[in-house]
Amino acid sequence: MSAVPALYPCTVAHVRTGPRRYALRHRTYLWLVDLDRLPVLPRPLRALARFDSRDHFGGDLPSIRAGLDDFLAAHGVSLDGGRVLMLTHARVFGYVFNPLTLYWCHDPAGEPRWVVAEVHNTYGGRHAYLLTPDTAGNARTEKDFYVSPFFPVDGHYRMRVPCPGERLDLTVHLDREGGRAFTATVRGHRRRATASALLRQALRHPLSTLAVSAAIRAHGIRLYLRGLPVQPRPDNHRTPEKAT
Repeated sequence: MSAVPALYPCTVAHVRTGPRRYALRHRTYLWLVDLDRLPVLPRPLRALARFDSRDHFGGDLPSIRAGLDDFLAAHGVSLDGGRVLMLTHARVFGYVFNPLTLYWCHDPAGEPRWVVAEVHNTYGGRHAYLLTPDTAGNARTEKDFYVSPFFPVDGHYRMRVPCPGERLDLTVHLDREGGRAFTATVRGHRRRATASALLRQALRHPLSTLAVSAAIRAHGIRLYLRGLPVQPRPDNHRTPEKAT
């Protein structure tokens, strides 16, 4: 397993196949960190990367690890201190938006057992799915959280989420009645999380998480102007976390 913390400069691509085809790509960078050994940056760089418990799960526990363990316990799972690797955006100058955060959960012997996929929407909601991938990292779960205003809460996700090594290679498909509606991919290569590497990424992608949030909204406006119908947002769009 590759050493952490690590940075993954990457390309995120979305392809919407219905009811109207639309594709987008943008570049960003993600962190892979050990939840029990979060990186401590030199003071001048701390504004460029902060990992805050309020940004994950209920947001009311003292650490991200505590939030994850609480979520797992609610679904009858205990890691017994096993290692957890998290792939995520960090806060940059106090702001973060994470469409998807992934947690690779290992048992005390170091064997990968579960993956938690935590999804955020642009309305302030968050929801986590408990996955049990096969040896290739493939998993399936029913969709039960409102994300895009152009899709209702139906269908199911098929995910390929192998733990990153030298390469980051993730795929999420949304399948609805009638076929595949949406595919997202994340592709990147590992870099050591040195101060110089972080500075390079911050200069290439200034205010990176704000740019992600702004891009999602801009593309949503573009789809709306093209006549794509908006699906009503359910009152309970912050649905309870579900194990599958």
